[in-house]
Amino acid sequence: MTEPIRELAKLDRVVHEPARLMILTVLEQAGEADFLYLQKECGFTQGNLSSHLGKLEEAEYISIEKTYKGKVPLTVCSITVKGRQAYHDYRRTLRAAFFGGE
Repeated sequence: MTEPIRELAKLDRVVHEPARLMILTVLEQAGEADFLYLQKECGFTQGNLSSHLGKLEEAEYISIEKTYKGKVPLTVCSITVKGRQAYHDYRRTLRAAFFGGE
């Protein structure tokens, strides 16, 4: 197995899924975002987004706060320290695999 292939084998499978990578990318830039913003920005259905958020929350890469804005339910997602580290590790691994390092 070549070195680039060995590097790719190290990729975090939770982050590697394209939909979850999009969510983490948005949250990395924004810090936090509400459900509707993520849905619109990433082009997901409600069910699809909920599923991916659940997996990211289970991995402790995001935190989800359910609250209200007036009488309207509001779900706010934030990237955690662990999620930020996983995102940066993922990018570092890709660079190492394709460009031979940082």
